[in-house]
Amino acid sequence: HDAAALAAKLREQGVIVRHFKQQRIAQFLRISIGTPEQHQALLEGLSDI
Repeated sequence: HDAAALAAKLREQGVIVRHFKQQRIAQFLRISIGTPEQHQALLEGLSDI
């Protein structure tokens, strides 16, 4: 998956990540995890993709 597509799929699952559109960093996502529950939601979201 490219970063934009991955971000869109995670958002569909309720996981909010930040995709950067600037060319030099367009292949990256910023992911901040606060609670253990948010960490688990991210892992589940990624495993579903």
